[in-house]
This record gives sequence, structure tokens and C-alpha cells, in this order.
Amino acid sequence: MPAGTLYRGREGMWSWVAHRVTGVLIFFFLFAHVLDTALVRVSPEAYDQTIEIYKNPFVNLMEYGLVAAILFHALNGLRIIAVDFWEKGPRYQKQMLWTVVGVWVVLMAGSAYPILEHSIKSIFGS
Repeated sequence: MPAGTLYRGREGMWSWVAHRVTGVLIFFFLFAHVLDTALVRVSPEAYDQTIEIYKNPFVNLMEYGLVAAILFHALNGLRIIAVDFWEKGPRYQKQMLWTVVGVWVVLMAGSAYPILEHSIKSIFGS
């Protein structure tokens, strides 16, 4: 890597990439959500059919991914605020990132069964 390169593939760069990717994913979800919700005004029957399509394990797994994206984006956003506005933030940005990742993993592990319960029961039985 040439001298003077700002990003060297370390934690700061990967958190920047993850923050942008999760932001884009959340945007596309919101776009799709507005469209499918607007469908109720056009055709309630079509809306009901769309909602029925959403009641499958694959979409449930995507919902879990959405929760993961929103949670990481929110926690990392708080870290970015701390880095920007706390005078010691830049010095501790790496430790704060690993704290964010740790909290994210714990919360995602705790939310796995409640979110995926319907899919688990439909695939493996009650």
C-alpha cells in the first residue's frame, strides 16, 4: 500500500463500509415498505396477497437481517457521534467499534429466537 494512503483496510474503514451498506439496505427496505403499504389504497385484495407472500421463512430471515442492519447502523451511528463530538473519541474509536460489535452480537443473539420463532416452528414443527 502506498505511503500516505488514508485507509489501510483496518477497523475504521470496515465500519465506514458497513455503515454505508446498512444505510442503503435500510433505504431500500423503506422504499419497498412504502410501495407495498400504498398498495392497500389501490387494491386491498392485492395488498392481502402481498402480505401472504411475506409469511414465509425466507422473508422472515430477511426481517432478521433487517433488524441486524438497523441495529448495527444505529449503534455505529452513536459511535460516530462519540468520535466526532467527544475530544477523546478519535483516540478510542477502535475500542468503541469493538464495543459496538459486542453489543450488536449480544442483542442479535438474544433476538434470534423471538424473531425467527414462526419460521423455526413452521420448518421443524411445534
